[in-house]
Amino acid sequence: MDCVVTGGAGFIGSNLVDALIARGDRVTVIDNLSTGKRSNLEQAIAGGAILHVADIRDERTLGVIEGARPQLVFHLAAQIDVRYSVEQPAGDATANVLGTIAVLEAARRAGAERVVYSSTGGGLYGDAELLPTPEDHPIRPLAPYGQAKYAAEGYCELYTRLHGLATISLRYGNVYGPRQDVHGEAGVVAIFCGHLIEGTTPTVFGDGRQTRDWVDVSDVVRANLLAARSELTGPVNIATGSETSVLDLVQALAEVGDRRQPQAPRLAPERPGEVRRSCLDVGRAKRELGWEAEVRLHDGLRAILAGL
Repeated sequence: MDCVVTGGAGFIGSNLVDALIARGDRVTVIDNLSTGKRSNLEQAIAGGAILHVADIRDERTLGVIEGARPQLVFHLAAQIDVRYSVEQPAGDATANVLGTIAVLEAARRAGAERVVYSSTGGGLYGDAELLPTPEDHPIRPLAPYGQAKYAAEGYCELYTRLHGLATISLRYGNVYGPRQDVHGEAGVVAIFCGHLIEGTTPTVFGDGRQTRDWVDVSDVVRANLLAARSELTGPVNIATGSETSVLDLVQALAEVGDRRQPQAPRLAPERPGEVRRSCLDVGRAKRELGWEAEVRLHDGLRAILAGL
């Protein structure tokens, strides 16, 4: 099967590309390498994947998608920094809304059968009144990042109604796993693992009691593969259905750290635009997609540390 993966050199995207190549698909990757890494794709390129270093906001990129004539488009390219979205909402929307529209239009012109869009869970629901939070909960993002992702979901559903292009939006919990950068703009799990390896002090923003629903990247990849061959449309939560506090995460690392004990975190003021508690209801994924998370947090942390 011919596939296009936008953002395919990134953390989640490159793991997905590996899975597609492993099952024998022909894969075209589009990534501007602003946060993705060419090294993430070394194995996939050796297996036949083709990387185009391009930006989804560039009109010429549309020609790459059309030229690939994909049956499936996995759209993961995005601006992912919540703080940047607060400081530069227009820039965030340009990448996450206009970029998504460009990908949808290119997929339509190319005759693609389906688009699988990578969205966000906690970023959309904000400080939800119901935990775990189902897909039909009111959308109340606390940052432009979540608002832009929600707008992009709306365009996916519009293209289904208007053009008959099958789409599905996967609302991820907090994804972690191999290839997540331990430096720079990365997830909390990767950053804390990096501090554990280096013996340095991590910083916790807020009191550390804020919770997240951490889901392993291998489970997320499996959700993408199932979503691609399903007929579901609309949003589907992809998470574990369990909330874990940041302080509990530190404790979990202490338990799996192979005698390496994390230093007590340094507390700093909480940052604007971040939710207090996040936990997603995964009932629809189980019932209608046949998916549920399989990797326990402790096992996922062990796998990351083993590779560092």
